[in-house]
Amino acid sequence: MTVITRFAPSPTGTLHVGNIRTALHNWMWARAHGGRFLLRIDDTDAERSEERFVDAIRADLAWLGLHPDAEERQSARTARYEEVFEELRGAGHIYPAYETAQELDLKRKILRGRGLPPLYDRAALALSDAERAALEAQGVRPHWRFRLDHATPIEWTDLIRGPQQFDAATMSDPVIRRADGSWLYMLPSAIDDRDMGVTHVVRGEDHVTNTALQLQMFAAMGATPPAFAHEALLTGAEGKLSKRLGSLGVDALRDEGIEPAAIVSLLARLGTSQPVEPMLDPGPLLDAFDFAHFGRAPARFDERELAQVNARVIHQMPFDAVADRLPAGMDAAVWEAIRPNLETVAGAADWWQVIEGPVDAPAVGEDATYVAQAAEVARTIDWAGDPWHALTNALKEATGRKGKPLFLPLRRALTGRDHGPDMAALLPLIGRERAIARLDSNSRA
Repeated sequence: MTVITRFAPSPTGTLHVGNIRTALHNWMWARAHGGRFLLRIDDTDAERSEERFVDAIRADLAWLGLHPDAEERQSARTARYEEVFEELRGAGHIYPAYETAQELDLKRKILRGRGLPPLYDRAALALSDAERAALEAQGVRPHWRFRLDHATPIEWTDLIRGPQQFDAATMSDPVIRRADGSWLYMLPSAIDDRDMGVTHVVRGEDHVTNTALQLQMFAAMGATPPAFAHEALLTGAEGKLSKRLGSLGVDALRDEGIEPAAIVSLLARLGTSQPVEPMLDPGPLLDAFDFAHFGRAPARFDERELAQVNARVIHQMPFDAVADRLPAGMDAAVWEAIRPNLETVAGAADWWQVIEGPVDAPAVGEDATYVAQAAEVARTIDWAGDPWHALTNALKEATGRKGKPLFLPLRRALTGRDHGPDMAALLPLIGRERAIARLDSNSRA
C-alpha cells in the first residue's frame, strides 16, 4: 500500500504554527514511508476564500521545504460532490431539514435548560411529503443533514490516542449542506479522501468528533476509511492555549529571522519524548518519525526554544547556504568566524560593521596606557601568522597581565563589544591598519 497523506487548509487566511505542524507531520509520514503528500485547497467557502491566501499557502510550504506531490482544489470538484450527494440521498443517508437558525437555537436552549445535551431531535424526518411541499411553497429552502446510524457503534484505533469509541445516538445528525446549496466541511472532505486514496489523516484532536461522524460517511459510501492520527493541540509557553499561536505565521517567523530548518526541527518532535535537535537535513527526523512517540498531553510551543534551536541551526549553516543574504563583500572566512555568535543570519551585518568599521568603542579609562602599549606592540608583530596570540603573548610578558585584564580591554578597543567571536579569528579580518588605528584612538579617549 502506498502511503498517501494530505494537508487541507482553507484559504481564508495565512498558515499559523498549528497549521504548519499539521502540514509537516503529514509530509513527514508520507516521506518516511516513500509515499505521496497532497495539498488540497478546501475552498468550498467561496465568500471567505481568497486566491492571495492560496498563493501564500503554496509559498509558505515551499519555503519550509514541504513540497506536495500534487494539488487539488475542492472548488473544481463540486460536480463530484453533487453526484455522491444524490447517491447518498437516494439511499436514505441524507435528508432535508427546514428549521431556521433561530428555531434550532431555541431548541438547544430548551434542552440545555432541562439539563439535556443539545442534540438535534430529527423533527425533519417526521415531516410528510405534503408538509415539505408546503414549506417549500412558502419559500423555505432546506438545509441537508447526514443521517447517522444509531445501531452501529463508531470505533477505530487512533495512531496516537489508541482505541476510540462513540455512540452515534449521542450525536446530532451533522449538517452537510446549507440552504443556499454551499457545502460544509464534512462530506466533501470524506469524498476527497476516498477518491484521492488518502491512507492516513493527521490532524488535531479537536477533529476527533468529526472523525467519528465521517467514519459513518465512509461506511455509507462503501469506502474503507483512512487511518487517523489526532495530535494534542499546541499550547503557549504559559501552559494554556494562546491567541499568539493563532497569529504566529510563517511571515512573522521569517521576519524574526527564523530559519525553515529550525521550524522543522522543533515542530517535528514537539509533543514527543524525543529530544529536539537542530538539523539542516530532515533525513534523520524522517527516519525516527513515528506516531507511537507522541503523547496525549498538550504540546508546549515556546518561542524562546525556537530561537535557541534557530541559533544552533545557523551555527551549522555553510557559507553557500547564506551567501545571498550576507552583506556585500563578506566572504566564507568572515562567515566562519562570526557564525558561532549569531542568533539570526541578519545579525551578520552587525559583525561586518565591527570588522569594516568605524567602531564606537567605549572609553577604556584606566586601561588607556595599556591600550597605547598594545598599539605599539601591534606595529611590531607578524600579522601574517596568528596576530592575536602574538599580540597578547607579547603584552602578557611585558605587563604581567593575564586573563580578563589582558584580553577584555583589547576586545573593547578593537570591537566595541565585551563579547563576540574568537578574537584569534576576528583580528586578522579587522586587519593591521584598522586594528592599530582603533588601539591608537582608544588610548587617547
